[in-house]
Amino acid sequence: MPSTEASTDTGTGPGSPTRGAVPPPSGDTPTGDLLDAPAEWGSTATAAGVFQLVPVSVERDLALVSGWMNDPAVAAFWHLAGPDAVTEAHVRPQVDGDGRTIPFLGVLDGVPMSYWELYRADLDPLARHYPARPHDTGIHLLLGGGANRGRGVGTTLLRAVADLVLDHRPRCARVVAEPDLRNTPSVSAFLSAGFRFAAEVDLPDKRAALMVRDRALRDLL
Repeated sequence: MPSTEASTDTGTGPGSPTRGAVPPPSGDTPTGDLLDAPAEWGSTATAAGVFQLVPVSVERDLALVSGWMNDPAVAAFWHLAGPDAVTEAHVRPQVDGDGRTIPFLGVLDGVPMSYWELYRADLDPLARHYPARPHDTGIHLLLGGGANRGRGVGTTLLRAVADLVLDHRPRCARVVAEPDLRNTPSVSAFLSAGFRFAAEVDLPDKRAALMVRDRALRDLL
């Protein structure tokens, strides 16, 4: 990424293993609220301002998110540049899906400024590539536009969202992410947000840095 946190790319493009699904583990089902209602978690105060995750509406938000996806700094890692239909094909299946992946706008002080995906990493094809644990929760993030890049905003919001996950998902012991190993600013942002580097992981479309924020270490890192 050409500038620090240019997208704070915690995720992958549509060719990623996180775009499919794997059977749920015993005792879990692919229906119902698999992420413990993140749309109801409300706002949180951060050093960057008041932040909230707002579920994406394709009809309302497609043009905005597609514009961000066409930023060259973002497209280099998300691979979703092109007409709005390209972004829609990525987002709509999540909006209409079973809830194992949910897309959000990140709204800071009332202004949409980032795109997020929360997903059940243990129910995702990613689980084939690392020792997943039940209720592991994954994060993808990009910062839209340039105003919030290179100022530590991505780090601040990564920590805030990971805290939201751990606060509202008591069965989740770990928040995980898999940025492209080449995306040094993104990996650095995760480290600064209290994640640890767990491993290098070979995924179908990239070599990734597996980043983990442990509930047990959240007050230490």
